Amino acid sequence: MPALSAPHRSRSLIEDHGLIGSTATGALVRSDGTVNWLCLPRFDSPAVFAALLGTEEHGFWRIGPAAAGFPLVADRRRYRDATMVLEHEWETPTGSVRLIDFMPLDTTAARIVRIVQGLTGTVEMTSLFRARPGYGSATPLFTRTERGDTARLCATVLPDSYWLDGLHHTVTEDGARANFTVTAGESVTFSLTWCPSFNPAPAIRSPRAALTRAAASWREWASRCTYQGHYREEVLRSALALKSLCHPGGGIVAAPTTSLPEDIGGERNWDYRYTWLRDAALTITTLARLGYTDEAEAWRDWLLGTLGRDADRLQIMYGLGGERDLTEFELDHLPGYENSRPVRIGNGAAGQLQLDVPGEVADALLTAENAGLHPSRDADAMLHALARWTEDHWQNPDEGIWEVRGPRRHFVHSKVMAWVAIDRTITFLRRRATTTADELAHWERLREAIHADVCAKGYDPERNTFTQYYGGQELDASLLLIPQVGFLPPDDKRVIGTIEAIQRELSTEDGFVLRYPTHDETGSNVDGLSGHEGAFLACSFWLADDLAMIGRVQEARDLFDRLLSLRNDLGLLAEEWDPHLKRQVGNFPQAFSHVPLIDTALRLTACGGVHLPGQRDRLPTGALAGTRS
Repeated sequence: MPALSAPHRSRSLIEDHGLIGSTATGALVRSDGTVNWLCLPRFDSPAVFAALLGTEEHGFWRIGPAAAGFPLVADRRRYRDATMVLEHEWETPTGSVRLIDFMPLDTTAARIVRIVQGLTGTVEMTSLFRARPGYGSATPLFTRTERGDTARLCATVLPDSYWLDGLHHTVTEDGARANFTVTAGESVTFSLTWCPSFNPAPAIRSPRAALTRAAASWREWASRCTYQGHYREEVLRSALALKSLCHPGGGIVAAPTTSLPEDIGGERNWDYRYTWLRDAALTITTLARLGYTDEAEAWRDWLLGTLGRDADRLQIMYGLGGERDLTEFELDHLPGYENSRPVRIGNGAAGQLQLDVPGEVADALLTAENAGLHPSRDADAMLHALARWTEDHWQNPDEGIWEVRGPRRHFVHSKVMAWVAIDRTITFLRRRATTTADELAHWERLREAIHADVCAKGYDPERNTFTQYYGGQELDASLLLIPQVGFLPPDDKRVIGTIEAIQRELSTEDGFVLRYPTHDETGSNVDGLSGHEGAFLACSFWLADDLAMIGRVQEARDLFDRLLSLRNDLGLLAEEWDPHLKRQVGNFPQAFSHVPLIDTALRLTACGGVHLPGQRDRLPTGALAGTRS
């Protein structure tokens, strides 16, 4: 068994947490054995443990040694090989103990399982359980039943019930406690199961059997990863994190959390527990590059059920079940992570206009088809509808990829991705026998018109760089995607000039990349928000990718290695890195960080001449195979 790595911090930082999940939902477990964020039964359900965004009064579940200093940070933790089964180990004066946390992958019940194993000697342990449904706002009614050797404690706040199975817990004014002893070779099991309060009690299931099944399922999924290059361990861990965010119904959340701040103490706090079409498309694109098409098919089915051919009602994000109403509101009873207010539920950006979205969707579906996903007439019709929507809207200003809450602008990245939407549509049309010459010519003319417009209005010839928006002077890290999507080749002087300008003007001292300047020359916020933010990790990976594309491979590898060093000891990344506080910030773990990590690893492996099974899309220009005609 591989050695466990030691957690590198004892403070309750964002990166002190690990993720366990069932793909329907997930929980964050701190390095002292505390579950302080859990939403059941879905990612976007109200949290029953919300201490992450407040205090312990807002709900948690802690298991650990009952020694002086409890809670005690584990001496070691790790994921069990290629799974999302999380293990913590403590060494105490009287013995050592292991805590195993996971969520079963079956869809019969939303459940978290915790198993305590005695390794050596004898260890006194404590389980502290404080359920606070409704994001920490409600105190439940506790009822107790006994079934055989299992004690059942039910915490109910209508319409939800949470069934705690395992050792007898004594109910107190603020929760429940169980003190127990574990010796070498012994194990004690606990499970927490959600069900509607008007349903019968959920069946008691074997935690040990669930562990065997969950570990086997994760290992089987990981074994299908086609990437065998130098960065396999890093790629596989990121792929497992992405898989954890892929709901069985086909939706994909951007992150399992809400309101972890991009600016500690500030207002840049957002709810990421929804399906952004962009983020989901990028996730599907990357997983397809690793040989995974089941997730692509599930997402395509979800997309057809959510959007169909009704592109006129296109939203940039939806609920996991395709819900359109994501009204944003604030939870005043929660003080926020490190007093970062407000805590937001819902997301007001759902109603924004973001012209790039059809491009990412088309790109993802094409990549999936290249990887082996069977064609679909319904998907083709949906893509035609999105292409027509793009034709009708591409000349309008929008809020852009960064969802600014300031005025709409003609963002260059949005126009480039409008070009991608039409370019990928043309590729699909060329593959279909029913396409007419006139139809193809129409879309080719539109593609060339968008390209010419961007090059004329989005490029500053005096500075030799593309700009954030038409007529502007500011830069934007999303411009790094220009060569990666095939809009221009990497050896184009305008591309090289843009890469060098971003590296010069948007990089921190560590060489990581900001999305854009949050303040203009007058000191005003350009995105309509107060405060600042950290280096955006996706943008930093994009820079490494671009550097490799223009031949600066060693510089790209050095940057990539520095970015890998920002991961926590479990290989997880939040959205951003605060270069001043030297810590991760933003929602965690973040799909939008793990996607480009994998993409850049594939790029660097290709630059090193390593064969990538199934990687038909890693072309020198960064375009997908078959996307240029």
